[in-house]
Amino acid sequence: MTTTAPRAVTAACTRRMSGLVEEIRETVGRGLPPELTAYLVGERIAPHLGAPDLLGPEHCEGDPDRYRQHLLHAETDGSFSVVALVWLPGQRTPIHDHLSWCTTGVHLGEESERRYRLISDGRTARLVPTEDVVNRQGEVCGFAPPGDIHLVRNSGSSTAISLHVYGADLARLGSSIRRVYRLPADEV
Repeated sequence: MTTTAPRAVTAACTRRMSGLVEEIRETVGRGLPPELTAYLVGERIAPHLGAPDLLGPEHCEGDPDRYRQHLLHAETDGSFSVVALVWLPGQRTPIHDHLSWCTTGVHLGEESERRYRLISDGRTARLVPTEDVVNRQGEVCGFAPPGDIHLVRNSGSSTAISLHVYGADLARLGSSIRRVYRLPADEV
């Protein structure tokens, strides 16, 4: 009986993206702590952001109803996934946190992010904004749970595209979101 080794899920990627996936695989394979992995993956992503040959045209298509996720690669062992998120003007996420470490790089346009801290007195809880960040084309950021509660939006007037690498198997999970927060949120 012959068995075939499982293969990674990979969308029809460009040559540049295939090379980037190899760089990410090497970095993730080092088995470093999540925060350091997110930082080092950011170093791999940054030189490719804005390159016209990074994404195919089909990975730059938005959806008029909500931001759109294009799964580009999911590693067979579940160690990481690469997605392109396409944001039309005004589109946003709910306030949420994640299952794993994440690195984000802005490929086109800019994304606004509001970060939160969860405050509880034991009976009630609320979210308190801690920081507002605007990430522009070519900028990267990374994080690892816990403490990664945020909202991301396209506050610009044109399409924004970001590249996200998650330390999870999105082909299986479908999303990196662990929890959506529907608590009162203080305004800055």
